[in-house]
Amino acid sequence: MQLWVGVLLLVAVALWAMAVYNRLVQLRNRTANAFGQIDVQLKRRHDLVPNLVEVARGYLQHEASTLQAVIAARGQAQGAASNARQHVGDAAALGALAAAEGVLGSSLGRLMVVAEAYPELKADATMQSLSEELTSTENRIGFARQAFNDQVLEFNNEATQFPALIVARLLGFAPAAMLEATRSEAERAAPQVKF
Repeated sequence: MQLWVGVLLLVAVALWAMAVYNRLVQLRNRTANAFGQIDVQLKRRHDLVPNLVEVARGYLQHEASTLQAVIAARGQAQGAASNARQHVGDAAALGALAAAEGVLGSSLGRLMVVAEAYPELKADATMQSLSEELTSTENRIGFARQAFNDQVLEFNNEATQFPALIVARLLGFAPAAMLEATRSEAERAAPQVKF
């Protein structure tokens, strides 16, 4: 009788461990899929940049450094995205991606400010279309980041709560890192406007 109870208990623990493992794998795959959605939108953004720069180049001959900064930032962002794609959930890779995308966003912002000073460029239909496309893409990136962070939260909750924590640690399911837009208190501070 005790043997049967022991066997049944062992089978129950094994079934529970399998269910926890399968749930963790499912959540890890959902997290990877959510990052894939970010990656799609980042590629779209990266593909828009050369077209935007090319349209602006015809009008901004005296702003070559701004255009070069955008192209350089795009290259860095593409490299960081490639690294993050290979290491989904890795805090260092996601931090580097956030930093590179921040630099790209900043350089694109400078380009748009410079473009405001050129009425012909601002009125150019292709430039308007690309600007609208870029704005739409930025919004999609924001939504994709939110969905990714939601999936990471769900995965981390499952992987760090007892008793699933035991299975997660034994089978190497480490908590995943969230994608943060800002990393320091200085970045989080509201800008000061002075006249």
